Amino acid sequence: MAFGRRNQVEEEIKTEETEIWACSSADCKGWMRDNFKSEDTPKCPLCNADMEKSTKVLQVVDNPHPTMKSS
Repeated sequence: MAFGRRNQVEEEIKTEETEIWACSSADCKGWMRDNFKSEDTPKCPLCNADMEKSTKVLQVVDNPHPTMKSS
């Protein structure tokens, strides 16, 4: 008998190629999803350097905030 174990149902994690903004500084690994940015051309929240648009395969996450752009 195993206490504290839960029956875990394996669910497939949905991923897709997502537009992101990546920090341009070689010393910083900061990035953010495009649909979560608050400015047209964001600055890195970690080091305040410019960010460049890129893509990354990520888990699908919706941003329900009404002022953020939707995918």
